[in-house]
Amino acid sequence: MSSPFPSATKTWHSKPHPAISPSRPELSAKGKTIVVTGGGTGIGAATAHSFAEAGASRIALLGRREQPLLDTKASIQQKFPGVDVFTASTDVTKKDSVEAAFSAFVGADGKIDVLVSNAAIMGPKEPVQEVDGEKFVEGVKDNLTGSLFVAQTFLRLAAPNAVVVDVSSGAAHMQFGNLFGSYSVAKIAIVRLWDFIAYGVPDLRVYHIQPGVVNTDLNRAAGGVAALGYEDDAYLPGNFSVWLASPEAAFLKGKFLWANWDVDELKARAKELETGSMFNVGLVGWPFAQDFKPDDSKWEK
Repeated sequence: MSSPFPSATKTWHSKPHPAISPSRPELSAKGKTIVVTGGGTGIGAATAHSFAEAGASRIALLGRREQPLLDTKASIQQKFPGVDVFTASTDVTKKDSVEAAFSAFVGADGKIDVLVSNAAIMGPKEPVQEVDGEKFVEGVKDNLTGSLFVAQTFLRLAAPNAVVVDVSSGAAHMQFGNLFGSYSVAKIAIVRLWDFIAYGVPDLRVYHIQPGVVNTDLNRAAGGVAALGYEDDAYLPGNFSVWLASPEAAFLKGKFLWANWDVDELKARAKELETGSMFNVGLVGWPFAQDFKPDDSKWEK
């Protein structure tokens, strides 16, 4: 099946492939503690399975609906009985709910090695000139608030050199007609949110990903697979996230990446990509200096 999108690599993937296989020793997550929001179904569930295959010791599945979380837990433990899987019905737009879930998972002294921030809602799809303004803003607010509360709670519990995979969307940087403005605005706002966080926590590795066109509840609500006539496997972004959490992907820290891209081709350009502005979200055509570091002390606190 050919891609409906342009690609940054010559090779385009719609399914998992050997370079990002969680069974590769180089991608091992042995002993790692993982949190996946929106972990009950779709991309979140597949990502949890991928980290379990990579040897993660503990995985937290957070989401609104309890039964899908329990179903995913059971499927992981059936295949990977050595993995400790924690579930908590969590509303990420409620700070108390997020803090309670994280605290119950790690306890007083635990640390989180990898966060996959995947929870999202679609919001209204009507064009801006027609959409209910309150629903538009509510969609942005719910998505951004959820990411903010998850980020704040995670940062207090993050292990040294922790990794964050922000499951974003191509809608954050591409124009898909004039629909889904609320979702698109929220996604680019969340990218900037995590970029601010990463600036203040230099040891934190943050990645933003377009996970693919996966047949999830959210995608079905948008009609993406049906409209495009194209579908990616849910384990493609799952395995890609495992690769991002490994040392092999450190050169892409801070980048916005599509899970479909070929990682061997990216690795071949490691020096260029690590030191340049390629795949950063910014002003197109302006070669923003990578080493520009404003002096925060000059601003009033």
